[in-house]
Amino acid sequence: MDDDKQGAPPPQGEGSSPPPPGSETYGTYQDEYAFDPARGIAAPAESEPVKETALAVATAPGGSITPPAPPAPPAEPEDEEESNMLRMSFMEHLEELRSRIIRALMGLAVAFVVSILYCYKLWEIIEEPAVEALKNLKVDPPQLIQTTPMEAFSIIWVKLPLLCSIFLGSPWIVYQLWAFISPGLYKRERRWAAPFVLLTGGLFIAGGCFAYFLAFRYGLTFLLGIGMTGGVRPMVTITEYFDLFVNVTLGVGLVFEMPIVIFTLTLLHLASPRFLLRHSRYAILIIVIIAAIVTPTPDVFNLMLFAVPMCLLYFVGLAAGFLIVFRREGKRIPWKRILMIVVPLILVLAAAVFTLNYLHFHFARHWPYLTR
Repeated sequence: MDDDKQGAPPPQGEGSSPPPPGSETYGTYQDEYAFDPARGIAAPAESEPVKETALAVATAPGGSITPPAPPAPPAEPEDEEESNMLRMSFMEHLEELRSRIIRALMGLAVAFVVSILYCYKLWEIIEEPAVEALKNLKVDPPQLIQTTPMEAFSIIWVKLPLLCSIFLGSPWIVYQLWAFISPGLYKRERRWAAPFVLLTGGLFIAGGCFAYFLAFRYGLTFLLGIGMTGGVRPMVTITEYFDLFVNVTLGVGLVFEMPIVIFTLTLLHLASPRFLLRHSRYAILIIVIIAAIVTPTPDVFNLMLFAVPMCLLYFVGLAAGFLIVFRREGKRIPWKRILMIVVPLILVLAAAVFTLNYLHFHFARHWPYLTR
């Protein structure tokens, strides 16, 4: 009987219960997560990893208690996307560049062949501004001249198809450029592929059309009329005429890419639209200087004919840059402020056009450029 009393566990108080499993003491560390004395219930099964952690901490060398390392922070989407980007060596980049250049040249070759098939029809279109200017100046016959045997062949069969193929193949060339740089962009940035290609090629073609239908015609009439005022009969060779045509059309086409340049610089964090807007007066001065260089005539009217669209394109590029900045900073676009600026400008322009029509004024390609 005494032996049974000695081997029996110590008596428990009334209302007490035996210690639940999991409340063992490991050295000097109590597993406090296994039993809650205040509630008198055992911890759920999820506390087993905590128990093992406590055992590992208590049995660490020196008996010091070291808290477990915090979990690693979740990876940012950009970091995960960057880790999945295509990695290429320097030689692979050169090989990719070579491939894109070859594809761009193949597209130009196809456009060149198509242009050769219609070279005489294209030459009639290119020659039309000169014929119209000579007719307005009462020059008879109103036609260009050839001074060397190879002049017509080099212009009509080589240079003209090459110029047309550049304009026709510009969207394809821009696409190859985008395809070369797109592997280094994030997924959300690659969504700009279609707008970038369409707008870049479209603005280049629009610049060529603007030069053909407006700027070049006014400038050519002015230049030919200067000599006739002094009794000089104009005889324009096809080489001189085509060189001037190429300089004006390509120059204006490249100038029309200004919004794309500003948009790309803002997208790549290389320029700030706020900085460009604060210093817009210097930009306007540079634009006027460029317009004076590109303009084929020295008069103010043709200078403004080039400078005003360039300034408008500059501010269109700033507007596109601000859209990127607002989206990047999570701000709302101030449509009310934009409408307060744009609507009055449109109303003033419409009132000016209505006034000119009411007074029976129209534009002319000679001084004073406004006649009744």
